[in-house]
Amino acid sequence: MQAALAEAALAEAADEVPIGAVVVLEEQIIGRGHNRPVATSDPTAHAEIQAVRHAAQQFKNYRLVNAALYTTVEPCLMCMGALVYARVKRLVFGCFDPKAGAAGSLYNIALDTRLNHRLDVTSGVCEEECRMLLQRFFREKRFRHKKEPTD
Repeated sequence: MQAALAEAALAEAADEVPIGAVVVLEEQIIGRGHNRPVATSDPTAHAEIQAVRHAAQQFKNYRLVNAALYTTVEPCLMCMGALVYARVKRLVFGCFDPKAGAAGSLYNIALDTRLNHRLDVTSGVCEEECRMLLQRFFREKRFRHKKEPTD
């Protein structure tokens, strides 16, 4: 999770929502990613998608069987869909996302028996640190917004 937090710090430094993710296979990081939708003008450039893309390229296979994805925040519906299609075995995340989470908050895609793949999920890893990173980012964003002069 520390590697995912380091990726989240890269997103924060670029003024993106600080979410980071890594894909691990056989105790080796094979994919890294952090949020980049603003920089890339790409709504799919979430940390989890970036990490899965990187891992698939490194592994030379779109299926990441037996891999684990570590991410700082509960993935959204789009990212959970990518994890299912990539056949990721395990998801580990820091804090829940009550507004968009799809691994237990709003949806539980990981355990949906209608799908052809399910994931093992572990939540709450470095939860406080992950949550504080997000809260600080949005608090500072609101503060900067209030200080900007109006036209």
